[in-house]
Amino acid sequence: MTMAGLSRRTHAARPQRSADGRGRLLLAFTAVLAVAAPGCLITGCSSPPATAEGSGAAASAPRVAAARAGTASTRGLRKHSSPVAMSLMTEAAKAAVITSYQGEEVDSRWDSGGGTLLVSDIWHVSGGQTWVQTQAAGSGVSAQTYESTDPDGGSPEGVLGVTTTLVGLLENHYVVAYAGAASADNRPAQVVEAWRGDGSLAALFYLDQATKLPLERRVYDAQAHVINESFFINVQIGKPVSQPRPRALGAAQGQQQKNQQQKNQQAAAWTVPIPPAKLGAFARSGWRVVPVLPDGLTLFTGAQTTAAEPVLDLGYSDGLYVVSLFEQRGKLATKLAGWQRTTVGGRIVYAAGSAQRSLTWSGGGMVYTLIADAPAPTVAAVVDALPYDKPPGFWKRMSRGLARLASLANPFH
Repeated sequence: MTMAGLSRRTHAARPQRSADGRGRLLLAFTAVLAVAAPGCLITGCSSPPATAEGSGAAASAPRVAAARAGTASTRGLRKHSSPVAMSLMTEAAKAAVITSYQGEEVDSRWDSGGGTLLVSDIWHVSGGQTWVQTQAAGSGVSAQTYESTDPDGGSPEGVLGVTTTLVGLLENHYVVAYAGAASADNRPAQVVEAWRGDGSLAALFYLDQATKLPLERRVYDAQAHVINESFFINVQIGKPVSQPRPRALGAAQGQQQKNQQQKNQQAAAWTVPIPPAKLGAFARSGWRVVPVLPDGLTLFTGAQTTAAEPVLDLGYSDGLYVVSLFEQRGKLATKLAGWQRTTVGGRIVYAAGSAQRSLTWSGGGMVYTLIADAPAPTVAAVVDALPYDKPPGFWKRMSRGLARLASLANPFH
């Protein structure tokens, strides 16, 4: 299926949503890799409103043009975030939990490896159950449809990735400013901007005037190029009449559901989230628990498997970008089906898909798997900051070969 041809056609089994609410793009990557459960890494190892402060959203385009020309905006040079803007973003995160709604979330992003498109149907009851059905297409993700649920509201993912935790990280790493009024999805909206410390525009958020639900998000790189656009469209506010139900499945779809159920059984081995304050105990036990990764990616959640071969899952974010780092003791298997050898930041790693958002390598007795919703330079910096075992060089390979030959020639061996 092409990216333009995405439609809501099939339903798969319903796993629990990620316990910390780390974005549907990461869920799409983990769905194709099966890394969201312990089985993959074990297989991959060979051993153990308010008053306006700006001129309105209509001014956003000139500010983007100014950023592209290298002219810093007055907003971008502010040292502190606007209380009005932060209040709106906080309301947006809360609205995704306390408001009943349904709609369609469309997420498009581009990088040197190609483009990725996710289309998600979302159904949410105030303070309670959330149901999401997602189909993905593009580089490095599965083309299948999958579903996830949060039956008790304990794992709020938010709309367009806006959650209370990530809003706090956004304020820590960016200057958040109010830009005025606009419209999105034919609804009146308020616009909030996020600026980098160097004066470049990092993101725009369009929030519904009435409910504060996020309706649109645009993310820019340092050269003011759009690298991600997300929209919440066909929005209906109010408790849905009935809960979505799976449709009848064809033969191929039935097999897809069976495969998903197997993944769900593996995913059941994950524990509840581990607060960052309690992750220190894992660091003292030999796990690599880094509080901050490059580009301000801050540790904000973690989880661990309950299986015999434990896998630690660490979540990092700066409020816009999110990466998941999986750790498991052992060495990387010599053969990894579906993974290609590649170079990232000067290091040889293995990637699933051309987008290089899913990477794995060995270092210091540990296998690392990185699943990233972040720009390529950030991913490279993260890989460079973690332990890494270099492949043996030419002379080392030769010495091994000579030693084997000598042992064969030695009649007393």
